[in-house]
Amino acid sequence: MANGGTSPKGPRCIALVGPFQSGKTTLLEAILARTGAITRQGTVEAGTTVGDASAEARHHKMSVELSFATTNYLGDDYTFIDCPGSVEFLHDMRNALRVCDAAVVVCEADERKVPQLQLILRELEDLKIPRILFLNKIDKADKRVRETLTVLQPASQVPLVLRQIPIWSGEIVTGFVDLALERAHVYKEHAPSEVVDLKGENLDREKEARFSMLEKLADHDDELMEQLLEDIPPPRDKVFDDLTKEFADGLICPVMIGVATRTNGVQRLLKALRHDIPGAAETAKRLGVAADGDPTAFVIKTLHTAHGGKLSVARVLSGQIGDGSTLLSPEREAGRVSGVFKLSGQTGEKRGPAQIGETVGFGKLDYAHTGETLSAGKQAPAALDAGVAHQPVLSIAAYAKDRKDDVKLGQALQKLQEEDPSLSIVHNPETHEVILYGQGEMHLRVATERLAQRFGVSIGTRPPTVGYRETIRKGATQRGRHKKQSGGHGQFGDVVLEIQPQPRGAGFAFSERITGGVVPRNYIPSVEEGVIDGLKHGPLGFPVVDVAVALIDGSYHTVDSSDMAFRTAGRIGVVDALPQCQPVLLEPIHRVEIHCPSDAQAKVNAIVSSRRGQLLGFDSREGWPGWDTVQAMMPEAEIGDLIVELRSATAGVATYETSFDHMAELSGRPADQIVAARKTAA
Repeated sequence: MANGGTSPKGPRCIALVGPFQSGKTTLLEAILARTGAITRQGTVEAGTTVGDASAEARHHKMSVELSFATTNYLGDDYTFIDCPGSVEFLHDMRNALRVCDAAVVVCEADERKVPQLQLILRELEDLKIPRILFLNKIDKADKRVRETLTVLQPASQVPLVLRQIPIWSGEIVTGFVDLALERAHVYKEHAPSEVVDLKGENLDREKEARFSMLEKLADHDDELMEQLLEDIPPPRDKVFDDLTKEFADGLICPVMIGVATRTNGVQRLLKALRHDIPGAAETAKRLGVAADGDPTAFVIKTLHTAHGGKLSVARVLSGQIGDGSTLLSPEREAGRVSGVFKLSGQTGEKRGPAQIGETVGFGKLDYAHTGETLSAGKQAPAALDAGVAHQPVLSIAAYAKDRKDDVKLGQALQKLQEEDPSLSIVHNPETHEVILYGQGEMHLRVATERLAQRFGVSIGTRPPTVGYRETIRKGATQRGRHKKQSGGHGQFGDVVLEIQPQPRGAGFAFSERITGGVVPRNYIPSVEEGVIDGLKHGPLGFPVVDVAVALIDGSYHTVDSSDMAFRTAGRIGVVDALPQCQPVLLEPIHRVEIHCPSDAQAKVNAIVSSRRGQLLGFDSREGWPGWDTVQAMMPEAEIGDLIVELRSATAGVATYETSFDHMAELSGRPADQIVAARKTAA
């Protein structure tokens, strides 16, 4: 953050991250305006920003995907990646962070957003990404900045170190004091700040705040600690060196202040980024990529553009990659780059070859996927850890409103999943439903909007079918007889079946106790197939499970018997027997682990109980101060929109993992309603 010295060589890539509606897109716009990349600063409200340029982002006035913008500041090239702040779109951020040199965490002085801030800082900490916290909207803060830091500190595992303090005029912030430079600045709207004398109350506050900053730096520097103990003012260069080193090593998180809408504080932020953040070579080293090895790039994002086809947004980690370069994936799939593009929001402009450190779009690499490492060498590159999307928490069954669009829907869903790997698409063969799994209500809403607006497929949605089953409570013996004569060879099959309930979860078992050859052995497999056919739809309308069926008797005809005849007889026997066996409905029960802030745990317990859940207990979430994990058993039918209620009760941050545990009997009015609904649907 020093004013002098040399900056790392090569283009830098910086992520703008932070809680929902903290001002990341506005900060990007301010950076682009201050560096001359755009002539006029747009606003999110007017839909005129470079970031959030998609129709969905403009409609919802929130970031729903990564936005890229490249600019130049004092001779250095930078790509800024504006990342969504909502927990539902964080997977996009995870892919980008891996290859970023640093992150600017944009947040407000709002303690309600501390859990959201903690989620984002945790991602950065786990990936060892250097980070600066930009305390935005300082003009609207209702707390002093050090009080705000006390509120925000629990979200960070490393100290938040004030790099600046505000200058107050009454209740209005008019500028800031740089604690390292020991210099005061007064804000000028949409212009660089003006240096003023540091005196009076501001000088006293500066001395106190600077000493606090130095104390935190001294925790990792014994020499500085000795100087502070002996009241020796440390040299300014040493202070800058410590700030730079401890920031790059992830030992501290410097805190800067400003107002993005007015570009206040943006110039100082840019200078800090220029002098302090590591370059592409250091980032490549962190990722285990040799900066002087084969040309290598990491795919951050996949886009399907309206006219240019597939675009793979990637950062070059070594070498040079240009139009026509052949790139190899870890699976040894190869393709040629068809155009290199400079990125700005949702648009791309053709450019020359990309050098190490640059973030660009590569055209028409049809085989390349988000999160893959690509190499221009002869050997397939080692795959970098691309991260795994969190388990989906909400699902919908999707269908094309026009049956003629069924094929088109399948193609559009494939492209949608390429763009957003945190979406999962499953075809349920039992219900013939296409199930779209996502990270929340808004995530799936945006996905359906993209299908209509970008891919031209209008879809309908409904809740997915719950996997109900039925079983029996008692046994029965039943004859199944199929006899048909219609000229020529007839059809004849005759079986006697013994049906018994099995323990829960034991599944289906078939056996035979035939004596005397009353049913020829070559027909017995057909009888079993017929029994399985009959169990697909029980008397309540659902597949039947946990039954044992034994073939104990029967008869055959030497001419008219056949495999099909005995298969039909087996099916008839089971279908006729099941109503006598006291059929009962089974519903799937899942084990659920809900992660939530500790102060919301009582609300979460109440939500679980109101959804027929059985609370098993709760504990502190390991490694997450201020968070709990609630464990419960819940019916699958009650989990459907659970995340909507959980997020509403936890300022948008709760999540859960679920896994099938067992099937349980369901009786009474709830069971009657489900059976009635099934019959109506049939």
